[in-house]
Amino acid sequence: MFDYETLKLLWWVIVGVLLIGFAIADGFDLGAMLLLPLVGRDDRERRVVINAIAPHWDGNQVWLITAGGALFAAWPLVYSAAFSGFYWALLLVLFALFVRPVGFDYRSKVQNTRWRQSWDWALCAGAVVPSLVFGVAFGNLLLGVPFRFDDTLRASYHGSFWQLLSPFGLLAGLVSLAMLAAHGGSWLMIRTDGVMAERARRAVLGFGALYVVAFIGAGVWLAMGSIHGLVLGKGLDLGAALNPMAKYVQSGNPGWMANYRLYPYTAVAPLLGVLGACLALLSATLRRGAMAFLGTAMAIVGTLCTAGFALFPFVMPSSIDPASSLTVWDAVSSRTTLGIMTVAAGIFVPVILMYTLWCYWKLWGKVSPAHIDRNPHGLY
Repeated sequence: MFDYETLKLLWWVIVGVLLIGFAIADGFDLGAMLLLPLVGRDDRERRVVINAIAPHWDGNQVWLITAGGALFAAWPLVYSAAFSGFYWALLLVLFALFVRPVGFDYRSKVQNTRWRQSWDWALCAGAVVPSLVFGVAFGNLLLGVPFRFDDTLRASYHGSFWQLLSPFGLLAGLVSLAMLAAHGGSWLMIRTDGVMAERARRAVLGFGALYVVAFIGAGVWLAMGSIHGLVLGKGLDLGAALNPMAKYVQSGNPGWMANYRLYPYTAVAPLLGVLGACLALLSATLRRGAMAFLGTAMAIVGTLCTAGFALFPFVMPSSIDPASSLTVWDAVSSRTTLGIMTVAAGIFVPVILMYTLWCYWKLWGKVSPAHIDRNPHGLY
């Protein structure tokens, strides 16, 4: 079995992969619902959009549950501090996600235009809120979260919900919103045809361009050095047991750029984000839905890796007490816990991936208004 230091690093990678999997898989159905009023202009067309993600959205949601469970088991201090600091934001996301299964199930139960339009807007809002808040949360990680630990390792949060909505946090939210909207549009290019696929294509062009501008703008903002990151002092025992206060941390990392200067190859992450978006824009121009989807998926990977590489080894920096900041090395569970989780992940993650791919293969195909007419009772 791996040593403790390797297990800590391994679970940083695994949690990152789970977050990327959630953003790619659940991101396209969030994006599709975000575009619901734009791509679907009447009841039949909106049912087409809903049914383009209907076979997969609940399975995609499991990525979020798995990532949350892994965060709780692998990084319990991060889990507790995050749910204290981002409590109202996470509660807002939770209630927004509640709207989705209810809306999917009840929207078409009543033959009433106002009823269905109300649920359509609710489904759209249930996608906009998580897409925006997830980005705002990542933006606030780069800004630093106002929390600290006391002598008994009890975390206390000293901020407010409105403090999260800083200009940089909102810019990060815009990056996330545009990225997922373009991702959802590329999915609808694949799963729909005719005028609906054309509307989805235009959405990819518009939101893809917005993502590029916002992503580069956020990078320039960080590179200007007005936001200062943290630096972990030397002498920390990377294989030691959990003790988040046994380290020296100082502010000396303008724009969180230290890792990019120290390890130039990490620049592949932001480059992947921009190139992926450019591929999506070019593919949408050429009406190649599958290539556009690949491009938006690349943009998602590049965006999340950009934030992860910049923050490493920090996973939750503190803006008011740098020593309380949580890192990959000191916020994790015991070696036994990480070892058991590694074995379980090695067994079950491949099984889940194979089952997921099988579901996509068996339920593949385009959805059209004519298909809705032929199956009035079998679809949402």
